[in-house]
Amino acid sequence: MTLKKTKELKLYKIRTGFYLTTAIAYVNSSPHLGFAKEIVMADALARYQRSLGKEVYFLTGTDEHGAKISRAAEKAGLPVEKFVDQNAGKFRELAEVLNVSFDDFIRTSDQKRHFPGAQKMWRQLSEKGDLYKKSYRGLYCVGHEAFVTEKDLLNGKCADHGQTPEIIEEENYFFKLSAYTERIKKAIISGELAIAPESRKNEILSFLEEGLEDVSFSRPTRDISWGVPVPGDPEQTMYVWSDALTNYISALGYGREDETLFKKFWPANLHIIGKDILRFHAAIWPGMLLSVGLPLPEKIMVHGFITSHGRKMSKTLGNVADPFDLVERYGAEAARYYVLREISSFEDGDFTEEKFKESYNANLANGLGNFVSRVSGMILRYFGGALKKPEQAALTAVPFRGKMEMDKFFVSEYQKAMEELDLQKAGDVIWRLIGMLDGYIQDYEPFKLVKKDKGKAQAALWRLAFGMFWLARLLMPFLPSTAEKIFNILGVSSDVKPENLKIFHFKEHKSLFPRKE
Repeated sequence: MTLKKTKELKLYKIRTGFYLTTAIAYVNSSPHLGFAKEIVMADALARYQRSLGKEVYFLTGTDEHGAKISRAAEKAGLPVEKFVDQNAGKFRELAEVLNVSFDDFIRTSDQKRHFPGAQKMWRQLSEKGDLYKKSYRGLYCVGHEAFVTEKDLLNGKCADHGQTPEIIEEENYFFKLSAYTERIKKAIISGELAIAPESRKNEILSFLEEGLEDVSFSRPTRDISWGVPVPGDPEQTMYVWSDALTNYISALGYGREDETLFKKFWPANLHIIGKDILRFHAAIWPGMLLSVGLPLPEKIMVHGFITSHGRKMSKTLGNVADPFDLVERYGAEAARYYVLREISSFEDGDFTEEKFKESYNANLANGLGNFVSRVSGMILRYFGGALKKPEQAALTAVPFRGKMEMDKFFVSEYQKAMEELDLQKAGDVIWRLIGMLDGYIQDYEPFKLVKKDKGKAQAALWRLAFGMFWLARLLMPFLPSTAEKIFNILGVSSDVKPENLKIFHFKEHKSLFPRKE
């Protein structure tokens, strides 16, 4: 290695882990199916990265400050601290109910863990000269917790929340975001800050073309007392977004005595967010990081909304799906399946009870569950559950149609989809594999073949059992509990290497997904 190359290598931080985050959920109300989708998507990607042998740090949590929180608490007749404690508990409970393997759950009201990082960020922005104070009059959307302009409105109302913004005149601190327009644009175009899908990248670049404006970064404490105090100015409270965005580093110890996790895992490999907060994450957050000299996150994945009967879910319309209710009636794995495969990873997707039940019966009960039951039933019946690997010549005699090779076709296509963050596409690969294996049963009919040629039936069933093993491996990020059940049915460990499989010890089991009438 030349001296020049050695010096070049020192410019790059060696990454030993994988850090991904969800957006932190706003606790003005109970969690809905949209939040369930985001945390399950993040969980599937975290589990996939762990399967590659990476040390993963997966963060989720709750955003607990701002005017909307204070008003919601007042409406509920509760002290704001008790209100956020109750709702934050519900979001954490949902993550646990959905078997989400998060490593950390950050709360922005946590004065020991979050406040130090938020206030350190503020002080560094101030030291850089990027904060200034001025009087301002503008339109404030409480739903977004952000100032908006006339061009953001539809018939005088916020397009997302259907509310007329408030006219606010006050003295605030402002962040010089306008100074970072070109640097942010350059980072996105070059891929330093990647944004998926391409349509969202184009959307933010179009927004940047207009030039960024400086953004209000505080509110008077007399109006907004519930939040992080501005360092050195007790009359001002940090703007909820300047506080909230810092969670991605405060959770890692930024601003506290021990910054070991921050030094190890920042910059984030992946932020997963909804399309309505793209500007905050692809403009304000990069601007803050550039100002204080911290690396930008590597990639932002942007997903759409879950609609119901084609309309955005809204409590006003009464079309909000309760994820707790779905889990109680159908199980966590069914809820995970629907949001990962039946709804696009990047665009809006529709939910109705009818669609959910139809998908459950067709793809989980009749598809995956029926396949596992048929294969295990034949092996238990004809071979007592113990199925040994036949000689290669016997396996060659019962090939798949189209000479399908598990690792070179399904696995590689699945991995490609996962690397592209297209979880729906990866799910389609899994169910195509199920269809291929079902077709193999129809081709060879092992239940008939065993009466004519038991050796050949053994080879055919081995191929099906081996396919079931691969099916369980591909399912691990999506349906982890179901995958573990399949490994248990096969009588093998989930971490055994495919080439080391010599025998399966099948076990009796209950239906993985009973039909719902």
